[in-house]
Amino acid sequence: MKKLLFFAMMFLSLTASAQHGTIPVFITAGQSNSDGRVKNSQLPDYIKQNGYRHTYWCYNNGWYSEKGKFSIFSPRIYNGDDANKWAYDAVTYYFLDKSLNQDYYVIKETRGGTAISTKCPSDHDMYWSASPAYLASTAAADKGGKSLLKALCENIDLCLEQSIAPKGKYDIKALIWHQGESDRKDDTSYYENLKAVVAYVRAHLVKKTGNKKYAHLPVIVGGIAHKSNGFSKGVEAAQEQLQKEDKHFYFIPVPNASLQDDNMHFDAQGAELLGKKIYNKLVDLHLAGKHAHKVAVAE
Repeated sequence: MKKLLFFAMMFLSLTASAQHGTIPVFITAGQSNSDGRVKNSQLPDYIKQNGYRHTYWCYNNGWYSEKGKFSIFSPRIYNGDDANKWAYDAVTYYFLDKSLNQDYYVIKETRGGTAISTKCPSDHDMYWSASPAYLASTAAADKGGKSLLKALCENIDLCLEQSIAPKGKYDIKALIWHQGESDRKDDTSYYENLKAVVAYVRAHLVKKTGNKKYAHLPVIVGGIAHKSNGFSKGVEAAQEQLQKEDKHFYFIPVPNASLQDDNMHFDAQGAELLGKKIYNKLVDLHLAGKHAHKVAVAE
């Protein structure tokens, strides 16, 4: 009887794997509001009560790297004083966890206070710049250099090679991005700079995987609250312009999102708002599972 039960469980497991077919992968990147600045004690109750069953992540933060290794998602940041914090993506992942109903992977590269433009101040002089001259001048941030873009792409490669590809066929669904506060002092260049970052990541994925579809990888960009000290009309205008020109670029505005007392970082309600709106966009794009439905958003 025990043997029959064992083989039945194995059959169900294999059948479930065959039904899913491919392993979904999401990439998340940006600065502090993507990294996470809300205390874990303020996670929505539904997350506290249910947690995550299928979400695995590889979290990298500038010079800190997981080196392609994954663990079950549990919100934290790279901060020795208070690492127990979360960002909007914790909400997005929660609903993906339910709607996909299979193991999926998140590759995350985030660092607070970082810019694309080298004309702007950026934490520890680390930049997202895709300028060929800049990229030629430095190594990845986690290898002694200053390039966050190289760190992101090299960590993607490690994740695919070491942890994801050995488990089977994978499908990179989207790049989720929230950044721009640090570029407000050079916002006239933000359009070209962000466009170049997106083009670089897409081209890198095509070269790495050999799959030309990643030349049109969906890019979902979260907006900055208008009352934030980090808000810039030029940055938002650039994001809106890219959405008009690139049918695979999606801007998610949250002009009225609530903020913490620093008037820069989302509070729990603001982070939850953006997280839900990004999830709903993934549902619209049919990237959240066959049976996914939008969740209610209170603005």
